[in-house]
Amino acid sequence: MSKSSSEGQKYKPIGSGRFHEMLAKDIERNIEKFNDPVVLGELLYKLLEERESTNRLFKTLIEKLDRLERKLVEVEERTNMRYAERSTVIERAELLPEVDRKIIDFVKSKGYTTAEDVRRRFRYKGKNAASARLNRLYAQGLLTKKQVGRKVYYMVH
Repeated sequence: MSKSSSEGQKYKPIGSGRFHEMLAKDIERNIEKFNDPVVLGELLYKLLEERESTNRLFKTLIEKLDRLERKLVEVEERTNMRYAERSTVIERAELLPEVDRKIIDFVKSKGYTTAEDVRRRFRYKGKNAASARLNRLYAQGLLTKKQVGRKVYYMVH
């Protein structure tokens, strides 16, 4: 036998022979089942259950997306407010006397400071003068302060 004739015997087209007959019988059985109202009812019931399940899933996903969107809006608003605050602080800091700008730079470089640190660094005679300067910068919103024990620490916004 030649190769082409042996290949022809190995691979028969799908629509021919026994396979075609089996497929046709399978389709006929299914058509008969679909004519049965109980089978159709069962199929419709399963379809309804699946649809309800899908709707619940979509509802959950939409709720989660809504929560994420609200959080994103909150973060964006906080970021915009912080940016606006920083630019206002920067504008106010540019209009300060040179000593106050140096104090702010000193606080930035250290991260935090006390009136005693400022007194020593800028050679004030007493701690009250340094404290008054720091409190004025705090009142202008250029510094924040936190009391820890008996000491008051000043930090840049």
